Amino acid sequence: MAPFRPSITAVVVTHDRLDKLSVTLTRLLEQPVQRVIVVDNASTDGTAAWLAAQGDPRLLVHRCDSNLGGAGGFSVGMRLARDEGPSDWTVVMDDDGRPAPGAFDAFYALDLTGWDAIGAAVFHPDGSICEMNRPYRNPFWHPGAFLRTLARMPLGRGRRGFHLTDAEYRADGPILPVDMSSFVGLFLSRAALQRAGLPDPRLFIYGDDQLYTLLMRRQGLRIGFAPQVRFDHDTTAVQGQGGVVLRPLWKVFYMYRNALMAYRVAAGPWFWPLVPLLLRKWRRKAADYGPDAALFRTILDQAVRDGLAARLDRTHDEVLRLTRPD
Repeated sequence: MAPFRPSITAVVVTHDRLDKLSVTLTRLLEQPVQRVIVVDNASTDGTAAWLAAQGDPRLLVHRCDSNLGGAGGFSVGMRLARDEGPSDWTVVMDDDGRPAPGAFDAFYALDLTGWDAIGAAVFHPDGSICEMNRPYRNPFWHPGAFLRTLARMPLGRGRRGFHLTDAEYRADGPILPVDMSSFVGLFLSRAALQRAGLPDPRLFIYGDDQLYTLLMRRQGLRIGFAPQVRFDHDTTAVQGQGGVVLRPLWKVFYMYRNALMAYRVAAGPWFWPLVPLLLRKWRRKAADYGPDAALFRTILDQAVRDGLAARLDRTHDEVLRLTRPD
């Protein structure tokens, strides 16, 4: 008898990146997947017509009336996966993130006993590890990771104290417990999706995966990192001296407001003592924005005020106006 294979629904969120989506959807439909849900965030580049012309019966398209951002799109897609003919597992990704050939077979080969979610190993198309998708163990919950982070902070390498190492990406390595995994190749069991609920759509973009998976862990759900399950992330993010450089500049607001929301969950009682260190580090990133450094600081300051107040009701139009000062 053939071994039992759990059913999988894939959720893809897209907005005006048909060139990326077409590659991702082709790659997905080559996998042994039972259903693919594409959430089209009101694209204007011909995405809707292209999706309508696809004939694979496994494809379900949901078009939003407006751009809900990644967080809103994942909230919609994960709700559809959970409530309309649910599968045993749901896997999520952006339109520029996609399974490497054989990724689903590698997932099926795992011993999933005791795991509520599995995060993939995410690489750039050139084979290098994608830093923005590197999972981590929350240093505020693990004394060893906390001490390693403290030791590396004076060298500007604190991140290396709690993120997974390159060695832990070996394809023959074991499944490792983590506290945060990104929404590029995150597999969620049916029970975990029902228990964890949906991402907060008000986050719009950035940090929705951090916050979601950290809250999963606080509920006692177990997240594993499976280096055998590989995904590609065809991102065009630019790295500066202080980290990723965000363009257009409105993205700065969401990155840092939402980061404070995630730090509040991760750090717990250490959150407020941590804030001055974060602000000093973040303001230094202005140097990467050249002539836009002053505008970066203005947007950052508003993001910090909203993040500290846990304010999530600012509309996207209001955020866009932050980038057009009088």
